[in-house]
Amino acid sequence: MTKIWVVDNDPSQRYPIYTRGNVGEVFPEAVAPLSWTLAGIPRAEPGWRDALVRFGAFDQSEFESDNLNALGVFGGYCYLNVSISRILAVRTPGLTPDLMDQTLFGTSEAPPYDPRPTDESSEHTERIQATLQWVLTTEDLPELLDDQRTVDQLVAARPDLASLTNEELLGHARSRMDPFQHLFAQHLFITYAATVPVGIIQQVSAEIGDPTYPMRLVAGIGGVDSAAPSWALWELARQVAESPSLTAAFDAGVGGILERLREDLEAAKFLQGVDEFVEQFGSRGPNEWEMSAPTWGTSPELALAAVDRMRLADLDARPQHHWDERAADREALTAEIAAKLEGNPEVHGQFLAAVRAAGLFLAGRERTKTTIIKTTHEARLAFHEIARRMVEAGHFEHFNDFAMVRDDEYDDFLVNPGAYKETIGERRELFDRLQQLEPPFIVNGVVPPLDTWRRRGSTPVEVAGPGDSLAGIPGCPGEYTGRARVILSPDDPLALEPGDVLIAPITDPAWTPLFVPAGAVVVDVGAQISHAVIVSRELGIPCVVSVTDGTRRIPDGATVTVNGTAGTVTVH
Repeated sequence: MTKIWVVDNDPSQRYPIYTRGNVGEVFPEAVAPLSWTLAGIPRAEPGWRDALVRFGAFDQSEFESDNLNALGVFGGYCYLNVSISRILAVRTPGLTPDLMDQTLFGTSEAPPYDPRPTDESSEHTERIQATLQWVLTTEDLPELLDDQRTVDQLVAARPDLASLTNEELLGHARSRMDPFQHLFAQHLFITYAATVPVGIIQQVSAEIGDPTYPMRLVAGIGGVDSAAPSWALWELARQVAESPSLTAAFDAGVGGILERLREDLEAAKFLQGVDEFVEQFGSRGPNEWEMSAPTWGTSPELALAAVDRMRLADLDARPQHHWDERAADREALTAEIAAKLEGNPEVHGQFLAAVRAAGLFLAGRERTKTTIIKTTHEARLAFHEIARRMVEAGHFEHFNDFAMVRDDEYDDFLVNPGAYKETIGERRELFDRLQQLEPPFIVNGVVPPLDTWRRRGSTPVEVAGPGDSLAGIPGCPGEYTGRARVILSPDDPLALEPGDVLIAPITDPAWTPLFVPAGAVVVDVGAQISHAVIVSRELGIPCVVSVTDGTRRIPDGATVTVNGTAGTVTVH
């Protein structure tokens, strides 16, 4: 295969089907060479394999030694392997390839599962059964707290980066990525573990005759680390709403607001709150797995854009209020279903165990991701210092050019940066071109030539009219009718007013604070345990994901009804 991008790999011949599902929220844009050679190839791929082996689903010998299998980059875009997850489902009692597809990847046009003789394995099924027993009986996940403490210690030990040499900065960045493989393996193991109780809940709900129950049973679970920033930003927003001087500052626009507020003595408490927010959540932001992406720490005004929308919301929009409603509904529904199952002690016990385990592992999934993002951010900050110096010295035309250098090139680059000027320019030009293209959602063994890829937003779609209903996947239960607002970037949400229905292309952590003032959320992509959906259920507002081309089909300003329980959006 002719590689399009400098870090592209060939699709696996053994496991040929890949999807942009789920990973489209993690890497919505093309991946930079530094990010993929520092994290993806040497750490994320081995970590994923480790997780599959730990789960009991695979042996290391089943993976190709000369190629990526679990992950892939084609045309610069990251993909997840569907074939491998389907085999895991086949080997896992109670799961099916279709159920795994929907849970992990959402709606897609992937080819139907085609069984192979080696897919089924009684040996692996026996190992998985032991894992399932542990998943349904363990009371807590202390190792995740251990990982969290380890990474927090790394953050606390951050040196004065400005005092380090370039070579020391590079060594520091690499050292901060050392835990990545272990942390990523934890993340994927917990992710796969979470599919087990969710699958049981789905099966029990289907047998009872109400497939809308599952999302209600995994809402308001508590302890979701990635929901915490929304709570913190809400408190900052209330300060703004209650202060005439802060309100006037935000009315003048978010751009340059921190500089303006630092001249206002009345803003001291608010600014202290912003500093505390950045210290705690500065690693989060749009496209946060990408080393070159801005975060709330490097660009605090990204977070203040969400505060600007939250400040206009009524007190009824506070996250705690919605969470309380969802948690109470979950507890009541759990008791109701348990009562119906009392005549079947085995199913009754399994159901209650699944509800408890779902809460534990879904929250655990978000904790593992948060921990990874923190350590990645430490490396990012070191490379930012290198970039600042290279721009100052004239070696970089753009600050983010630091990400156009592969990790294996960096030692030589620091010695002779001028030798890479042409290479960086060529990569930057192609990188910018790739960002304008829409990658194929599914790759099945062969990557379509780049000249067949459409420009973003150029695929013809039929705009929905009054009476049309768009189907997606239930994200968070509830029904809401309001004005649709199509928002394409979390740093430009000015059109979103309190009570509007947020129509978004993706939703990573930079988006989720915008859920708070919204009345409901509709997302083009997503799946039942994608990160944004887990957070939306904690914030407690109706949400439908995997509404294909929703941002293009739903007219901005139209009145829509979002049924997060059924997974539908109706235009009026």
